[in-house]
Amino acid sequence: METHARIVGRLAPSPTGIQHVGNARTYLVAWLSARKQNGRVILRIEDIDSPRIKPGAAESVCEDLRWLGLDWDVGPIVQTTRLPFFEAALERLKADERVYPCTCTRGDIERAASAPHLEHEGPVYPGTCAHRRAADANALMDRPFAWRMRVGDETITYEDGFQGVVTIKLSELGGDFVVWKSAGTPAYQLAVVVDDAEQGVTEVIRGDDLIPSTPRQIVLYRALELTPPRFTHVPLVVGPDGRRLAKRHGDARLSSLRAVGVSRETLLGLLAWSCGWLERIEPIDLDELLGRFDLSTIPKTPFVLTPALLAAIGAPV
Repeated sequence: METHARIVGRLAPSPTGIQHVGNARTYLVAWLSARKQNGRVILRIEDIDSPRIKPGAAESVCEDLRWLGLDWDVGPIVQTTRLPFFEAALERLKADERVYPCTCTRGDIERAASAPHLEHEGPVYPGTCAHRRAADANALMDRPFAWRMRVGDETITYEDGFQGVVTIKLSELGGDFVVWKSAGTPAYQLAVVVDDAEQGVTEVIRGDDLIPSTPRQIVLYRALELTPPRFTHVPLVVGPDGRRLAKRHGDARLSSLRAVGVSRETLLGLLAWSCGWLERIEPIDLDELLGRFDLSTIPKTPFVLTPALLAAIGAPV
């Protein structure tokens, strides 16, 4: 009898915009890894960040994935339908005094913070409200507040499936971090931990821009007594200027490539070449890619998508 105690991967797009070649490359690596191990794939629409959600983007994501041939066994699971799970996790953190109500605004933190921090991670939270206990929220009346996770100066070390051993001090990531927003919704870090644990995800493959999220999530896994997945962070796709893909780099949207007649196999060939699975750019199907998949051949540096490469697969530039 087949057992289901096996690899479970996930595709977790956020419907905040149109998916592009960079998204496709990361989805492809995650999908191939799970399927190569005879694992299952979950599709989860991470729509917690509601102000940035674009109408129709979730449907567009599913269409893009189907065009790429990346199927899934469960889903799509829509994150905003799962609020009771996140609320239960928050109550657990409150009961254990792992979180406290924080009334600081972004401006307050920027004015008070002075400690060094990692680039793009914002100022270190100065601990202004850290003296509070969870029950102190009852005395705040109508003052807006967020729930912030206590982490202090803790250091997290984990084994990354691509990067190797990663060690990060949480104070360099901003220190105590928000798990529940003042708007009354869960923050990304809490939602993704609860979802991955409840859905049985055993491996998370995502872009290396999310490496700073991993120590925070590991802290939450420990606080909630949950088992973390294996984390693997692969390099992003960037433009010739080294920055994330944007309109200035040409139209790399999957919907646009599809509209001008670029075939799935042609795009897969470009992505496979970028990962070191092909010696030259040529059409390839997913079945053949499964036999060539190897995380260790992916270059350690970002993949630079040039106008010439887009033109080579038939995209207008």
